[in-house]
Amino acid sequence: QVQLVESGGGLVQTGGSLRLSCAASRGGFRSATLGWYRQTPGNQRELVARITSGGSTNYADSVKGRFTVSRDNAKSTVSLQMNSLKPQETAVYYCNAQYSSMGREFWGQGTQVTVSK
Repeated sequence: QVQLVESGGGLVQTGGSLRLSCAASRGGFRSATLGWYRQTPGNQRELVARITSGGSTNYADSVKGRFTVSRDNAKSTVSLQMNSLKPQETAVYYCNAQYSSMGREFWGQGTQVTVSK
């Protein structure tokens, strides 16, 4: 079992920045594909950004150029730097780790991001 713990959410004004972090509780982190997703009430969870074990990244079109995902394998952490935030990006943000060697994926508990108008 892997526990993922997010931090860094909060309230920010439109145009502001936040940095989310997620720490994993076990090793093997280096081989995992890591991602950030977000969800608003009544909607499906959507991919925001993802980074593979090799460092390749992909982003939702809506966040390209504003968000940056990064990982620190030595610390078993993945981060999401969010700039120029918009009110419609208010959501619960979740960390995700996919361990292909285990054939399993894990989710964090989520962290609330609120962007005020």
